[in-house]
Formats: sequence, C-alpha cells, structure tokens
Amino acid sequence: MVERSTEQRLDTLRASIANLQTQQAQLEAEIADIKIQLKNDPSETVKRHIRLLHEYNEIKDIAQGLMGLIAEARGVRQVDVQREYGVKEQD
Repeated sequence: MVERSTEQRLDTLRASIANLQTQQAQLEAEIADIKIQLKNDPSETVKRHIRLLHEYNEIKDIAQGLMGLIAEARGVRQVDVQREYGVKEQD
C-alpha cells in the first residue's frame, strides 16, 4: 500500500512536471513572437536612450555655459538671457 501511494505521488509529480514544461514551452514561444513584433531589441533601445540622454545633457551644459558667457558679457543675470532665448526654468 505504501508503494502504491508513493507511485501515485510520483505519477502526480511527473504529470505536474510535464504540465510545467508545456507551459514553459508556450511562454517561450509567446516571448519569441513578441520579440519579433518589437522594432528593436529592448536592451538596444535602452542603450540608445541612455546615449541620447548623455548627448542631450552635454548639449544642455554647453548651452547653459554659452548663456552664462552672454549674461556675463552683458552684465545681466543668466535667467534674463534664458528668458530672451525662450528657455524656461523646466528646460
């Protein structure tokens, strides 16, 4: 009787493993389909966004430096130069 119970548990576990393997295969197929639908690989998209943010920050730093030089040459505040060029505080 103990052997029968053990065999039943093993059968249940084997069935459960088979079910999980089927689910895994289905999910992997779904992931593959979704990746095909994506325009770019997600990791490449993230890398591109990071690169673009770095470029943006460099350009912004240069622009602020230039506005600072303009303000200093004119003897006005940098915020006044920013307003003149349409740069808002949030920018």
